[in-house]
Amino acid sequence: MEKFIIHGGKPLAGEIEVKGAKNSATALIAASLLFDGEIILNNVPEIEDVKRMIEIVNSLGIKTEWLEKNKLYLKVSDINPADLKQEVICKLRSSVLFIGSLLSRLSELSLPHPGGCQIGARPLDAHLMGFEKCGFSVENSESGLYFKRIGSPHKEILLSEISPTATVNLILALCKSDYKAVLYGADYGYSVQELAGFLNQAGAKIKISGHTIEIEGVKKLHSVEYTVMPDPIETGTFVCLAAATGSELIIKNSSTDFFAQELEKLKMAQVGMEIIPRGQIQGKNLSDIIVKPSKLRAVKKLNDMPYPGFMSDLLSPFAVLMTQAEGTTLIHDWMYEGRTKYVNELIKMGANATICDPHRVIIVGPTKLYGQEMEITDLRAGATLVIAGLVAEGESRISNVYQIDRGYESIESRLKKIGADIKKVKI
Repeated sequence: MEKFIIHGGKPLAGEIEVKGAKNSATALIAASLLFDGEIILNNVPEIEDVKRMIEIVNSLGIKTEWLEKNKLYLKVSDINPADLKQEVICKLRSSVLFIGSLLSRLSELSLPHPGGCQIGARPLDAHLMGFEKCGFSVENSESGLYFKRIGSPHKEILLSEISPTATVNLILALCKSDYKAVLYGADYGYSVQELAGFLNQAGAKIKISGHTIEIEGVKKLHSVEYTVMPDPIETGTFVCLAAATGSELIIKNSSTDFFAQELEKLKMAQVGMEIIPRGQIQGKNLSDIIVKPSKLRAVKKLNDMPYPGFMSDLLSPFAVLMTQAEGTTLIHDWMYEGRTKYVNELIKMGANATICDPHRVIIVGPTKLYGQEMEITDLRAGATLVIAGLVAEGESRISNVYQIDRGYESIESRLKKIGADIKKVKI
């Protein structure tokens, strides 16, 4: 086990580059099961969740190789579901995406329950109800999940909630088939649009019109090379880091197309920013974001919503930012009832924060933060506590850093390059 030791309270400076989007990369790796041929994925973040996804596809018989930094090669032929690495499924939430791609190939499937961050109940109802509408019977027991094809997919499928992973799963289950279907109430955020773009480039027929997605099944997907977009969650995390520490930073290689609502909230907080266009990648705009020190003003309310709303994964980094802003902020995370645990750590550091209930937090700022001994409870809380440690005066010790490694590539060395006093030690 490892921990971070951080000495904060110092401004940072320089450039930090945004890596490829975790949620896109994991979806594309899961989609590899639909192919017969070769895939090259560029800008893949070398993070623990991606490494675990690679372990799973390797266990199924897919050959993989890192051709160079962040460039992943996959060769797909026959797969053997009997060899599926079930112990990894139990530890990784993203492994839920293999259900859709496996059901595209199989008429019967048994899997353990997927693992991941402990941030509430996180039921799979939207997935399972969707698979039933795709023509499968579903059994959900303590020992795991069992699926069996009993009919054809419905021509129209209404999702029970606007869920990115459920939407991805149904696309994977339907895009390589003999059927046509329309998804209603679907998510169309960045991971869904990335998946559709990737599959369409390989010959799929997927059309996204807001929360409606039309899928016309195809017989074959051909070999493809695709570049994963920069991670908008990492972009937002670094902007919050710069603004909260009063630093001038350049956040390189940002995809602002999926960051519009968050940019509006940053402007409301009077964060000094300049956005410099840097061209496009596969139709998505790239920019550098220059953040400058500024006097922060509290945003009265922050609440997550499905795309194009505010991303749930950025509520906690914004919470640290609001501890340094003048005024009162209500943060409402209606999606997850267990995601406010990090607030107790901020309170230990000196934040004027109140947990109203499992979904809502009130923060009054600005307050000085002081280094503390802290423990990470989930991936995004981990990045949040690192920001808090860099804001705080004195020494912070943050344990369970594996959670951060799941979603942020080489975060320690990247932060050191912009002047952070941070080191990882074994405990």
